[in-house]
Amino acid sequence: QDQGSLKDFGITYKQVELTPDGKLDLPAILAAISNRTRMVSVQRATGYSFRQPISVDQIQTWATACKEKKPDIICMTDNCYGEFTQIDEPTDMGVDIMAGSLIKNPGGGLALSGGYIAGREDLIEKVSYRVTSPGIGGECGLTFGQTRAMFQGMFLAPSVVNGALKGAALCAQVFQTLGYEVCPQPDAQRNDVIQAIKLGSPEAVIAFCQGVQKASPVDAHVQPVAWDMPGYGDQVIMAAGTFVQGASIELSADAPMREPYVAYFQGGLTYEHAKFGVIKTLSHLVDTGHVCL
Repeated sequence: QDQGSLKDFGITYKQVELTPDGKLDLPAILAAISNRTRMVSVQRATGYSFRQPISVDQIQTWATACKEKKPDIICMTDNCYGEFTQIDEPTDMGVDIMAGSLIKNPGGGLALSGGYIAGREDLIEKVSYRVTSPGIGGECGLTFGQTRAMFQGMFLAPSVVNGALKGAALCAQVFQTLGYEVCPQPDAQRNDVIQAIKLGSPEAVIAFCQGVQKASPVDAHVQPVAWDMPGYGDQVIMAAGTFVQGASIELSADAPMREPYVAYFQGGLTYEHAKFGVIKTLSHLVDTGHVCL
């Protein structure tokens, strides 16, 4: 409170946890909806958990059920990491509005910064007034001259995401073959670009991320370390030798330094680079004694 949070604007929320098997708990969600509820929201990606992401089919079932209970409710999806992984997007499945980051999937590695919103016209207009100012909305706004890069990146994004998905599946297959627990499975239907590998020790997590950094086109000589990053409850290590700072559609990896010590691998502007990232990471794990071949 008193930090510009939703609570400062009189907005409250309820949080409904997933079921033990990582699915949306529809009975609990519907029970949490009251006459005062204006919006329900779901995050598609897993965050720092070890489970499958939320599928677009689950999102469709969720949106339908919520609107059956309260027809005027707004269904919103945080679509980060999920764009272009399936033919349909959440707004094709009954969601009213969705948002995500342009330095993830939809920017195709070319967008330098920014985010997007998509959905119902009336809701987009309301968002635009908050982003700029009332009365101006989307009629004006600063793009730092990167409009071409944003749209060209979006044009290339489906192909880039395709390569990242193949790289994630390869990573899963390699580490599962070595005896590690992975999520999703190599042949699973993928609803985001993230591959989680349960490595079991902080040293292995650090070595994994350092291996990814060694495969980077930028700052490959740098050794990432875990640190107290603002906004996280645990120390976090991040490998991201990317052309665009923070672009997780480029080859990258990160992990919270907590049990069960899971590393999260994602991205690669091409499948070949993602594949090289897997090879380089495995090589570093061998060199540091964490993997024996």
